[in-house]
Amino acid sequence: MRSLDFATLLAAGSPGGPSCLTSTTPLEPAGGRHASVAPAKFAERNKKGGAYAYEQRFYGDESRYAVVIDSKQSQLNRAEQALAQAIDDRHPLLSRLPHVLVTYERDGNVERYYDLTLPHRVFDGHIRAGTVDGRPTTQVDAYRAARDASVTNARALLELSPISLVFGAWDSSRKSRQGRWRSALVGEIIGFVAAGRDDAGNLRLPEPGKRGGARVDPVGMQINLGGDAMKRLANGQRGEMSTATVDKIVKAAGAKSGAPQSASTLGLGGIPPMLEQLAGVACDAIIRTHVLSFATLRQMRFGAGPEGDAACRALLAALALNALARADAELYLRANCDLVEASAPSVKIDQRRGTFLEVEPLDIDTADLLLGEALAHAEKAADVKWSGVALRVTGNPDIVSGAVDAESEES
Repeated sequence: MRSLDFATLLAAGSPGGPSCLTSTTPLEPAGGRHASVAPAKFAERNKKGGAYAYEQRFYGDESRYAVVIDSKQSQLNRAEQALAQAIDDRHPLLSRLPHVLVTYERDGNVERYYDLTLPHRVFDGHIRAGTVDGRPTTQVDAYRAARDASVTNARALLELSPISLVFGAWDSSRKSRQGRWRSALVGEIIGFVAAGRDDAGNLRLPEPGKRGGARVDPVGMQINLGGDAMKRLANGQRGEMSTATVDKIVKAAGAKSGAPQSASTLGLGGIPPMLEQLAGVACDAIIRTHVLSFATLRQMRFGAGPEGDAACRALLAALALNALARADAELYLRANCDLVEASAPSVKIDQRRGTFLEVEPLDIDTADLLLGEALAHAEKAADVKWSGVALRVTGNPDIVSGAVDAESEES
């Protein structure tokens, strides 16, 4: 089996090249097939506690129910996070990746955020509301050029935020000329689950079970405090707890006229086992799939002529594969969802008309070499210049002052 080389990526960036690259990896629970896994949990309108997302898919020739273990958005976020970590580690190649840096000052500390990790990438509200050397970001020429970029010439985005071209971005708040860039890389992890059938023989949507949560407090399973004590304890932690939580505790303590009440809102006392939370799901097959669409990249022009444009597309493809190799190297999802690779990934490139080229899976070192070669070629063929931070944005202090940890508000 041959390795994926730069010549293949360059051909994929030229008209008539391969449509896509597909990577498929069989996974299984680290604890074994008998172990359950915790799928992604989604908010359900007008319901509390969240829900799992089930879809009907084909597994071989059989129609089955599959549960979403990690969604497309989550998989892309993991790829972006892997690139951001490489930048933070001052990786000699990826530290040259053009990106936007947003800084906030909060409680005497400087917080740093990249377009790679902000929700809307280069078009994110944190970037648009900030300033660059005292000027609103939206009035800076380099940023305006990126917002005005189109598939006929995406050069400004290539030099300011190439990840927005790879992972997709939408300038949804702009009143006109909204940039809409679909993601060239998509991926997901799904698990096929056992499902019953109704009397007519149709598949029946699985009913997730419940699991119990408990907490043991060695001081006492039940701790009751008077209203004044509750107020003192809550106000004493006002600098650590969210304002809304403290105010809620203080208000409740005052409403009960000093009568003893449970101090569970302060994290005191135990919790008896109760079947309230969604249990894990047993899967007899778990599959991770990624697709890199060369056809999507070929829609873009960069003002560098046919050869230069092909070099720019190959560079974006190499960047996507580098992010993919780094993300796949860390099978970290969430609590109670530890997975391992059941076998090596299967990577194939569509050669058109029903033929495919199988290639070796990329590891990080190979992906770095491929990206380095692609960047060197783009520098020569298209005069591409990548030199790290392309825009330094000072975040608007009004935004950070209003930031609230939603989880704290719910606790």
